[in-house]
Parts: sequence; C-alpha cells; structure tokens
Amino acid sequence: MSSTPQSSDPVRERRAVIARWNALATRVGYAAFGVSIVAVMIGAFTDFSALVARIATGGLIVGSILLAPAIVIGYAIKAAEKEDRQLGV
Repeated sequence: MSSTPQSSDPVRERRAVIARWNALATRVGYAAFGVSIVAVMIGAFTDFSALVARIATGGLIVGSILLAPAIVIGYAIKAAEKEDRQLGV
C-alpha cells in the first residue's frame, strides 16, 4: 500500500499531469528564448554569422511554439483550480 493519499478524482489527476507537462514546456520555452538572446548578444559583439542567426531564430521559433499554448493552458489550469476551490472540491 502507498503511504501517500491518492486523489480519487480522475479529472484532477489528469489536470495535475497536464500541469506538470505545462511547467516543463514553459521552462523549455523560456530557455529557448534565453538561448536566442544569448546568441544575439554573441552576434552583436562578434561576427554575426549565419550559425548565430540560425540559433537566434531557432530559439525564437521553439520558444514561441512552446510558450504560446503553455501560457494559455497555465491560465486554464489556474482558473479550473480556482473554480474547484470555490465549489469546495
């Protein structure tokens, strides 16, 4: 037997799984933006090569693809949790 209590609500369990994946997507998205910023700074102080431009562009693309839905999903999860608290669930 497990010593930690298990939630019996499958919706809340699924929401928790989505929240964990969403947190990972958020961290990776912001890291991609960070890589992009660092690449631009390196390019500004050195020769702005095609590789630096590709890295900066790739970071922006990956960050945007991950962060746009992650931000929306994050707000949805927070709203659902708030509604659960208001309903006393």
